[in-house]
Amino acid sequence: MTFPPIRPARDEEIPAVGHLISHSFFHLDANAYLVPPLEDRLKVMADFFTLLTEHAQKYGRVDVIDLPDGSGLAATAVWFDYTKDSPDPEAYDERLRELAGDYIERFVALDLLFEKHHPHEAHWHLAFLAVHPDHQHHGLGGELMKRTHDELEAAGVPAYLEATNENNVRLYRRTGYADMDPFEMLLPDGTPFFRMWRAV
Repeated sequence: MTFPPIRPARDEEIPAVGHLISHSFFHLDANAYLVPPLEDRLKVMADFFTLLTEHAQKYGRVDVIDLPDGSGLAATAVWFDYTKDSPDPEAYDERLRELAGDYIERFVALDLLFEKHHPHEAHWHLAFLAVHPDHQHHGLGGELMKRTHDELEAAGVPAYLEATNENNVRLYRRTGYADMDPFEMLLPDGTPFFRMWRAV
């Protein structure tokens, strides 16, 4: 199957990007912690990912790959540029409280965990790499990473990410990321994220 080339997401596509990430991440342990009921998870997480992707569209990069038939998105990579200062997402606390509803304390715990462990050195942050479940194993995630990695290498800028499971850790190690110290960071229920750094 041949997919179209990588392109920047358009502003009006950001909700679709958020939905794609939510669909792709639906069964991850972290998403199950954040929104335990299956009937709520897709929408709440899509709204959350949309909120962050809106910000990345302004202060980073959102790349997408279209489905071959043009009917939607097959994959996306959402990056934040931490080589320069940027504001917090506009009205973040209020919007998060509105979208999270009864699950707000879990989202606050996630934010506090990420803030505590985020590196201070200038870098780009791969926040989300998502491929539609029906179109995985075609190398789309690798293509999306390579595009930005090539540019970061040329500019001498490292990259950072939080992997969600051991399978992803192995994938990212193959693309040049190394385990950080500390490596694991744990949500209140013990669900781990794994901190990884790609030096230049």
